[in-house]
Amino acid sequence: MDRSKFTLKYFLSLPQKLLDLLLFKYGRNLSDKTYIKLKYFVLNGRWLNLKRPRTFNEKLQWLKLYGHRPEYVDMADKYKVKAIVSNLIGDKYVVPCLGVWEKVEQLDFEKLPEKFVLKCTHDSGGNYICRDKKSLDKLKAIEILDNSLKQGYFFQGRDKQYRDIERRIIADTFLDDGREGELQDYKFWCFNGVPKVIYLTNKGKKVYENFYDMDFAPLDIDHGFPRMVPEYQKPVNFELMKELASKLSKGVPFVRVDFFDVDGKVYFGEFTFFDWGGFKNFKSNKWDEKLGSWIELPNRS
Repeated sequence: MDRSKFTLKYFLSLPQKLLDLLLFKYGRNLSDKTYIKLKYFVLNGRWLNLKRPRTFNEKLQWLKLYGHRPEYVDMADKYKVKAIVSNLIGDKYVVPCLGVWEKVEQLDFEKLPEKFVLKCTHDSGGNYICRDKKSLDKLKAIEILDNSLKQGYFFQGRDKQYRDIERRIIADTFLDDGREGELQDYKFWCFNGVPKVIYLTNKGKKVYENFYDMDFAPLDIDHGFPRMVPEYQKPVNFELMKELASKLSKGVPFVRVDFFDVDGKVYFGEFTFFDWGGFKNFKSNKWDEKLGSWIELPNRS
């Protein structure tokens, strides 16, 4: 085999998704900075400016490398965050937890109610939802959770908060908003305690994203997905969610705060410090730069 052809230029000529997959699979020994710079180039087609970051995505990468705080670990932990949110805004906004376990072997399905949600404290997307125990597939649930426990979510985008979370399984109370599929959540982009943008996504096979300002007027932000038509209706508890998002995001340069609005009740969903890992390209540089102008970077220690 002629190894001389495997140059940097050759690898950069590969399809974007393949190149990203190869980087994730074989790039674990790279430093966080090198990995982030390469991934950013692969997914955005331009080199990352860390010396003078200006855009939204550039500043998110800067915050990954130089703005990490120890408290972010517990804020990203799906179990420990419940106590944090309860202390800040009250436990009525926290989805009740039904149990927590270190291993799948410790799960006792018999003690769980008819409906519940199983997930891991450190991962994203590895959930098992049980809407009816009669259709419970224990083997599938165990497989999903076991795989999730083994996943190092940190390595996908080098978000330091995911690296240090204690890996456990939790069961949450099942919330039902009457929709098919997953719950509708409301994602607020908050800048140092000021929510400025909310977006909604459908989470179906074909993904849609609709962005709105704090009056729930549509914004022409294109984050790579088409817009849902007709537009979403303003949620009943929109003003309350805005107020809660402000309280929860104070002192953080940027964080996404998610809520569920179920039968007139608001529940906290999660904190996300780097939406799409800070790698999702904007169709218009206008919004990448405007959103970036709202992030005030702390002094680098």
